Amino acid sequence: MNHPEDYRGRQVVVLGLARSGVQVAKTLHNYGALITVNDKKERDQCPEASELEALGISVVCGGHPEGLIHEGISLVVKNPGIPYTAPPVARALELGIEVVTEVEVAYLLSPAPILGITGSNGKTTTTTWIGNMLEAAGMRPIVAGNIGTPLCEAAEEADAGNWLVAELSSFQLKGTREFRPEVACLLNVAETHLDYHGTMDDYISSKAKLFANQRKTDRAVINWDDPVCRELVPYIHAQLIPFSMTEELKSEGVYVQPAYIPDVEDGLARRIMYRGADGEVRSIVDIADIALPGRFNVENALAAVAASIAAGAAPEALAEPLRTFRGVEHRLEYVDEKQGVAYYNNSKATNSKATVMALGALQAPIVLIAGGLDRGSDYMELLPVFKEKVKAVVTLGQTKEKIARVAELAGLANIVLVDTVDSAAETLRTALKEASGLAEQGDVVLLSPACASWDMFPSYEERGRIFKEAVHTL
Repeated sequence: MNHPEDYRGRQVVVLGLARSGVQVAKTLHNYGALITVNDKKERDQCPEASELEALGISVVCGGHPEGLIHEGISLVVKNPGIPYTAPPVARALELGIEVVTEVEVAYLLSPAPILGITGSNGKTTTTTWIGNMLEAAGMRPIVAGNIGTPLCEAAEEADAGNWLVAELSSFQLKGTREFRPEVACLLNVAETHLDYHGTMDDYISSKAKLFANQRKTDRAVINWDDPVCRELVPYIHAQLIPFSMTEELKSEGVYVQPAYIPDVEDGLARRIMYRGADGEVRSIVDIADIALPGRFNVENALAAVAASIAAGAAPEALAEPLRTFRGVEHRLEYVDEKQGVAYYNNSKATNSKATVMALGALQAPIVLIAGGLDRGSDYMELLPVFKEKVKAVVTLGQTKEKIARVAELAGLANIVLVDTVDSAAETLRTALKEASGLAEQGDVVLLSPACASWDMFPSYEERGRIFKEAVHTL
């Protein structure tokens, strides 16, 4: 893609009226591009349309007109969630028109260096944590991307003294060409979003685009314990800064000492350590002092420390954010206690691995609420942790039978399948009442769906919000 100023007087189509689409349309319009924004939703479901039209931007709602994409179009910027098989995207590719996501536009605009974070699980927690760490180190971070603020908006706010800390999805990265973060962080790779990517190879290659344009002077932070991450090492040109839970790293990196033995709780006192490029080893913080529960949050902490140091933060500035950060909404979020039962909202768990990690983080017997959009998984990854940690399961949504079947195989006696009733909200409230009835004093009721929300709710945030409201009114 060319710089946005090169599209002055040229026709650009923006597909999707989500926040990022609105912002990129405004940005390119300000550079003089002739913008048409298109959304398949009906006009009454596109409240942003009037705002854009008032600026002189053309908006087409209610479907994709046949003549929308033609040879006179210079660029298509698509909402990350729109598949490449969608007719206007497929037509653009057929005509040789460049198709990108907003991330590419933001990169070309940003005067600030970019620290990009991606992974199947833990992105939002780690991104937010890095923002806190860089703030503590006096480095003026702007946290944006998939986490909320559109990257174009953040890029236009930034100056050379900021760091643009960007949470990035595989959908966003797939639509990049020149995008180059000075620090790139890959947390982990698990089987997810195959309904969009089609194959794991496409999913992994989309994640790997985070590193594609990095130079030798850039830094790449990867999870040394994740075999898929490690397989990418030969293709990474940047300076490597790994992090590990299970291995004491002998070159520059961040690790736990003594190392964690997988699936073993030995009670040893552990510390996060940083080995510098010069070989000097510094202790960052005791694991016991980290505010967030769960071994997976130790892994998130390692990634955040490594990425922050890669961006130039002093190691000694990072201990306090590790001790005080309380997490992000919808990520193993404590909601309330009712009659001795604790309720947690983990609506962000949109795949099996995320639910496995949440179940492993909690020590009390668990009544699990799970289920949602069916993306073709068999959910057998849940079987071992169901046997070990879960006393009852309440399922809902498209996958309720699949997850109930795994619970049966785990030998659970209490399994409730909730039928969809008048509304998604009422269905979730019913599931909560069923779970509450199965829980006893000292138990945990956990919403951790292992599925995306889109069969019932517009977002995992809405699902989590309704769950929390329902808990408070039990």
